[in-house]
Amino acid sequence: MAEVDMIEERSSEKLRGRDRRSRNLSTKLRANEAKAVEEAASRAGKTPSEWARDLLLRSIVIGSHTQMEMHIFTELVGIQMLLMNTLEPLLRGDKIAQEQLTILFRQVQTTKATKVQELLAKRSQNKEK
Repeated sequence: MAEVDMIEERSSEKLRGRDRRSRNLSTKLRANEAKAVEEAASRAGKTPSEWARDLLLRSIVIGSHTQMEMHIFTELVGIQMLLMNTLEPLLRGDKIAQEQLTILFRQVQTTKATKVQELLAKRSQNKEK
């Protein structure tokens, strides 16, 4: 197993208004695994450490819920997103064309799971404080 320095480097960035973290969790990766982690983190606009931390904490939150609970929560978030995007124009008296509604349905279907992950991650961060 090759150690990859890029993964282990610590950034000298400031704390960005959060408490200092005092516990470390480390692992060893093969070069191709480290590269995959770095690429995924880069796509997410995060450092490899931030990306891995978010992924680990999200897994804990998701792991504490049953599959059915997650499905129901995802559908509720989808309904909320649909209502928020359709009620405002309707209340203004605007009409929504069928094509617009179809596009909106597709957007909700493709983004609701990501929104659920964000909400759960945010919730777990709030519990830490």
